[in-house]
Amino acid sequence: MSRKFQFGGHIASASVALVLLGGAANAFAAPITFFGEDPETSGTLGPNSALARNDFLSNLTGVGNEDFESFSYGSSSPLSLSFPGTGTTLGATITGTGSIDTSGPGRFATSGTNFWGVSTGAFTIDFADPVSAFGFNGIDIGDFVTDQMILNLTNSSGETSVLTVPHSLNIGNNDQATLFFGFYDLETTYTSIAFTNAGGGDVFAFDDMVIGDLGQITPDPDPDPLAVPEPSTLALLAMGLVGFGARRRFALRRS
Repeated sequence: MSRKFQFGGHIASASVALVLLGGAANAFAAPITFFGEDPETSGTLGPNSALARNDFLSNLTGVGNEDFESFSYGSSSPLSLSFPGTGTTLGATITGTGSIDTSGPGRFATSGTNFWGVSTGAFTIDFADPVSAFGFNGIDIGDFVTDQMILNLTNSSGETSVLTVPHSLNIGNNDQATLFFGFYDLETTYTSIAFTNAGGGDVFAFDDMVIGDLGQITPDPDPDPLAVPEPSTLALLAMGLVGFGARRRFALRRS
């Protein structure tokens, strides 16, 4: 999973600390992502996928889940979805390629019997109200593809950004692979997410989608100790190192 950002080295000087301070500010402005993958399962959501999903959901409250059970087999886009929000209902519409399905080589529903099946191409989810959190289960993603899946995000200002789903490639067609991918963002809200199929003649399955607004995000109060420190902590560390350097130079001049 990539829930936490972390640095791979140690702070060696005040200048490095200041660079890290700037980097931390940028890191906290980016979406926090969650990912877990099981390249082979017995037809249920795999343990790594489930762990990533539970980790994602532990940072949210009052969100709903779209399992596609209310739609008839073969229903295609546009597909209207509804999720609970903070004091309101969050509306979403799926457009593009895809239809409601129940089974296929390597594909299955992670709850109930229905899923959203997507052939080669792309589909988009447009949000009637801006959202700050999104997640989904993916099934049979990674066979017959040459690259990883791309999510193109459009924020409330009309700016676009990209998230890559870091799934494995060349997974067996009948291995029933599962993954979970999700994100939340405390700084930016989004009006649409476009899924781009990585190519080939593959068909993917999507199920149990989750959407949340900013008011539904409740970040983990006890983060990973290896995660990026708060900007204020880095600032104090940087100032301490600067002071240490100045004191050391003063002592050298006196000697």
